[in-house]
Amino acid sequence: MFKQIFAPFGRTNKQIFIGLAISQAILALVLWHIGSNGLIPKPLSVINAFINLLTSKNLFDNLLISFMLTLKAMGIAIVITLFFAYLSVIPFFKTIALFVVKCRYLTLTGLIFIFTLLTKDGSALKLSLLIFGIVPFFVTSFLSIILTIDNQQFEICKTLGFSKWETLYEVIIVGKADQVVEIIRQNMAIAWLMITMVEGLSMSEGGLGTMLIKFNKYNDITNVLAVQLMIFIVGLLLDLILGNLKYWLFPYSKLQIQQ
Repeated sequence: MFKQIFAPFGRTNKQIFIGLAISQAILALVLWHIGSNGLIPKPLSVINAFINLLTSKNLFDNLLISFMLTLKAMGIAIVITLFFAYLSVIPFFKTIALFVVKCRYLTLTGLIFIFTLLTKDGSALKLSLLIFGIVPFFVTSFLSIILTIDNQQFEICKTLGFSKWETLYEVIIVGKADQVVEIIRQNMAIAWLMITMVEGLSMSEGGLGTMLIKFNKYNDITNVLAVQLMIFIVGLLLDLILGNLKYWLFPYSKLQIQQ
């Protein structure tokens, strides 16, 4: 079994995998504790700060603000993405979809001024920047799925006498619905990663990004790491929920993984 742990494509059972994860986490904490100096707080200090934050209503108010902004941006991004991705099989929309894909190389830093001019307030600015940051990666992921569809599926629909619109519905919209949820899961991580950055542009409404900036201003690294821990935990929970939602809505996706 020891060889399997370090061998390429080695197989382990669930108990061994959990044991590895726990031991590696403990090792990371030990190394963190040993390597901490006067500037970097020790793990226990961060945990104590995290517990103190949990007892503060301010944390959950800001968490709710960040979470709602992320959900709103994701909802709009999903609609935009599915519109262009589904219609990318039409030549007129394919060029637009490909342009959206290339926009993932644009940095938000250089576009903040333009978005500021185009939006009416700080809330709209944060929302638009978050959507702009998500959509290109969202479209990229979905187009890659469309490109991997076996031509045999299209031929079967043609043999059955389906029209091109019916083929689009059966093969792409219905046939890849489970993978849409997986793409949402991946891009939710990107949105949650970006939320603190966009919130730093307009701090009037609060949010986790605002908390991080305030703690950074006073060099309160302990509370900065405590907030980061909260962001990390919430991100893991979102990933777990979306993963289980995929298997609940599309049970056959588990069979595909096992194969």
